Amino acid sequence: MTTLAEVTASPSPDLLTPDNCAVLFVDHQPQMFFGTGSGDRTSIINATVGLAKAARTFDVPTVLSTVAAESFSGPIMPQLAAVFPGQEIVDRTTMNAWEDAAFVEAVKATGRKKLVIAGLWTEVCVVLPALSALAQGYEVYVVTDASGGVSPQAHEHAIQRMVQAGVVPVTWVQVLLELQRDWARAETYLPVMDVVKEHAGTYGLGVVYAQAVIGEHAAG
Repeated sequence: MTTLAEVTASPSPDLLTPDNCAVLFVDHQPQMFFGTGSGDRTSIINATVGLAKAARTFDVPTVLSTVAAESFSGPIMPQLAAVFPGQEIVDRTTMNAWEDAAFVEAVKATGRKKLVIAGLWTEVCVVLPALSALAQGYEVYVVTDASGGVSPQAHEHAIQRMVQAGVVPVTWVQVLLELQRDWARAETYLPVMDVVKEHAGTYGLGVVYAQAVIGEHAAG
C-alpha cells in the first residue's frame, strides 16, 4: 500500500516511451485491404501512416512485414514504405508472423519488450503474433484504428480476445501523445504538431487554428 510520502511526480512504467517500445507493422498490403470490412479503409491507411510518422518522429525502432507479397497480397502500402525508405521488409509465408524466424529476430534486434502492433487482418495477422509475443514475456499494445478485420464483428471479437489475454488496446494518436507527453519537449514538439495537422483530422484543424490565433507554439 502506497503512502502519501511515497507519491511522486513520476510516470507509470506501463507508459510507452521512445526508449522502451518498438512498433510492428504487419501486412498492410493491397489484397488485405481489399478484404477489410470493419471500418473505413481510408481511415485505416491514414491511421497507419500517422502511427508510422509517430515512430519516426521519436526514433522508435520499427519492423515492417508482409505476407506472400509476390504471390498473393502485393507490396506493402507505398505510403508506409515512404516513411521508412530503404528499410528491409520481412516477407513471410506464415499467417502468424511470430512463427517466422526472420520476423522474430528483427523484433529481438530492437531490444524492446513493449511491442506496439498494427496490421491486417485483426483477427488473424494481429491476434496471432500478439498472443504469441505475450506468451513469451512481451508487453503488447495493439493500435486498433491502424488495424482492420474482414467485418466489424471479426475486428471487435479479435480485440476482445486480445484484451482478455492481457493485450492493451490503443489508438495511433494515443501512441503519439504518450510518446511526447510533455509539451515542453521542444525537440519533438513541432514534428508532433506536423503529424497532428496532417493526420489527426479535426484535432489537426484545431492546432492550425490555435497556431494562427495564439502563435506557432500554441500547445495541446
